[in-house]
Amino acid sequence: MKILVVGGGGREHAIIRALKQSPDCTEIWCAPGNGGISYDAHCKAIPATDVDAMVAFAKEEAFDYVVVAQDDPLALGMVDALAAVGIPAFGPDKAAARIEASKVFSKDLMKKYGIPTAGYEVFDDPAKVMDYVRAQGKYPVVIKADGLALGKGVLICQDEAEAEAAVKEIMLDKKFGASGSRVVVEEFLTGPEVSVLSFCDGKTLKPMVSSMDHKRALDGDKGLNTGGMGTVAPNPYYTPEMADRCMKEIFLPTVAAMQAEGCPFKGCLYFGLMLTPDGPKVIEYNCRFGDPETQVVLPLLQSDLLKIMLATTNGTLDQTDVVFSDGAAACVVLASGGYPLSYEKGKPITGLENGQLPGGEATVYHAGTAIKDGVLVTAGGRVLGVTATAPTLPEALKKAYAASDSIHFEKLHKRSDIGARALAALQKERD
Repeated sequence: MKILVVGGGGREHAIIRALKQSPDCTEIWCAPGNGGISYDAHCKAIPATDVDAMVAFAKEEAFDYVVVAQDDPLALGMVDALAAVGIPAFGPDKAAARIEASKVFSKDLMKKYGIPTAGYEVFDDPAKVMDYVRAQGKYPVVIKADGLALGKGVLICQDEAEAEAAVKEIMLDKKFGASGSRVVVEEFLTGPEVSVLSFCDGKTLKPMVSSMDHKRALDGDKGLNTGGMGTVAPNPYYTPEMADRCMKEIFLPTVAAMQAEGCPFKGCLYFGLMLTPDGPKVIEYNCRFGDPETQVVLPLLQSDLLKIMLATTNGTLDQTDVVFSDGAAACVVLASGGYPLSYEKGKPITGLENGQLPGGEATVYHAGTAIKDGVLVTAGGRVLGVTATAPTLPEALKKAYAASDSIHFEKLHKRSDIGARALAALQKERD
């Protein structure tokens, strides 16, 4: 099969490297891709959001299958547009992608079908937001932009002044554009966070191994929110008992709710969960693989990813094996100094050969790299994700950090405590 993957970050690189292991994958392309991805796939510089150009390219190249990995093109209906020209794709159609593309849609869905989530209200008038927040008088309070905002449209406000600043940023200054025309104001939940990605074909759902993201830029979960500075899998807080409970109370009811609403979900459904003292609750849904969760989840997959993806498209997931190894994986993100605010690009990267570390102790997933005059250079805020697998989490972390120490570029920034909370939870379990 000749396959096209739409996107150009670390998640797409992880998907491509997993797909390449399938005996049925003969040729693989990525659009737009990036410098490091070009070692593993042919790249074509088409923006992921240019639906018409992407569909025209897919038709012209006669791709057998397209994996739409990024949220924006899914929300714009790329899967529908490909289907219209007879090209099957992995990912939800536009109607089902609303589960991520509109926070209002997803919150209303959970309320209607009794799926546990934080209490909330929806507003399109900035003044009314503040009236409500003051009347509630409960802090911290969470204010979310309704639409897509690169994972940065969620603000946790500790007091009235921060809430006012959040409303100004989202609704008045339009920092996230039209995504901020409406906001969801939500109660603040506490407890360990868990990410669970799952394959879904509209009726059957098969969860992947759980993971834990590290969103803050600095050690000790301090600093600004980022797209994710590292991940570990599995998440020790997500016990077999908790997995059973989530399946019954959240996962299957969500699949059934989407069917009942006439927009069955096919593709990768991501559950961002909070394990609160009152039980598991949904913080957010994503309509695609998470980034950087994919970089620790797919390396533990033992089944054929292409076969699973085709089964989600064809509705045969119930007859398809989805098996993960019992080991652990850890990913350490190497970012540009200054990220998530301003940072410099074009810094030469040393320590890699053809995009990977010699010796193969770890896999390097390229998120923001380019090749300039034959030299691999930085081209984004998150530059690389260094992932290692091992029988246990401490071993995986040790390998990932040792490997990351061999890679250098000017102003490189990484957290030194990825997995620390997970290790503490494992230690508590043993005690």
